[in-house]
Amino acid sequence: MSPKGDAQRTQPRRRLAKTGKKRRAGKEGAAKAVAKKYASSIDVARLAGVSQSAVSRTFTVGASVSPQTRKKVLKAAAALGYQPSMIPRIMLTHRSSLIAIVIGGMYNPYYAGVVELFTREIQKKGNSVLLFGVDHNEYIDEVVPVILGYRVDGLISALSILSPEAAESCAKQNVPVVLLNGKVRNDWVSSVCCDNVAGGRAVASLFIARGARHFAFIAGKPDNLANEDRLAGYFGRLVEAGVRDLSMAYGGYRYEGGYKACRELMAASPRPDAIFCANDLMAIGAMEAIRSELSFRVPEDVMIAGFDDIPAAAWPSIALTTVRQEATRMVQESLQLLERKIAGQTLAGGALRLVPGTLVERSTTARRPGSIPCSKAGHRS
Repeated sequence: MSPKGDAQRTQPRRRLAKTGKKRRAGKEGAAKAVAKKYASSIDVARLAGVSQSAVSRTFTVGASVSPQTRKKVLKAAAALGYQPSMIPRIMLTHRSSLIAIVIGGMYNPYYAGVVELFTREIQKKGNSVLLFGVDHNEYIDEVVPVILGYRVDGLISALSILSPEAAESCAKQNVPVVLLNGKVRNDWVSSVCCDNVAGGRAVASLFIARGARHFAFIAGKPDNLANEDRLAGYFGRLVEAGVRDLSMAYGGYRYEGGYKACRELMAASPRPDAIFCANDLMAIGAMEAIRSELSFRVPEDVMIAGFDDIPAAAWPSIALTTVRQEATRMVQESLQLLERKIAGQTLAGGALRLVPGTLVERSTTARRPGSIPCSKAGHRS
């Protein structure tokens, strides 16, 4: 084979090599384009023909910038789809305007409503919400390091438990915490809690007044603070009235759990004629078991009461007697405590706010609908 033939055979390889380089270059360019997803303040400054500091001043409330410069910057920003990043401001001011909310039990309409109230009030004040979900009644320790990584200004734990160790981590980062229906407290952790003991006492007093003789309690989960306080108030009031026996089952705070727990209780002897459930979902499940499977009547054979006053409790087909947690007030109290701490006020040892509930009696306890303050229905301070 001649040298000329060898050269001709290598030419296609050279062309393929060049083509491969072009393809790689094209891919790298595309990757860079994808990587740069957001326009920067430098991009805006170049397009507007102004300095980067002029762009910064344009997007800073109260900063000095001429109308002509502002117009140029806003036009360039609109063309590039630019939005200023919060990260430089967070680094400069050490304030993110972010409030973290940790929630468990979102299947419960009561807590879904609480999150909505918190979100609305936080946003009214110009802050933003970071929402973290955890298992109902579980410690939130695993998500605390993630939350602190966002440099949040404060943390609200609705229903989830904060261990002393996690509370200490928040304190070290100067992040104030408010627990809803919790009682952990230190200089950086405060709590807002429904008066669950008074609510339990009010239900017991109502059952006694309606002539009940055999009492039962459907609990949520073991070692849950709200659950224990509701039981303490309920059974404490029964003991005062001379009642020593109380049937009990666990329903896990869910409709299905209440249904199953009620079947267990109604199969026992003596059969209860008054059942207090630690939340409304379990109470509705218990009602369904009594009416549909066990063929008893509510309230003629068994009286039922719940806790929370979720919207469904007032539906005519349910008409559940329950203790209303005053969610709006509890949210307001929580945010007041959080704002005070963010502003630098000292709350030595933390704060605990008890918010009274209201006993709302409906047809499941055989009385015309009405509202009875818990303090007037068997609560002793």
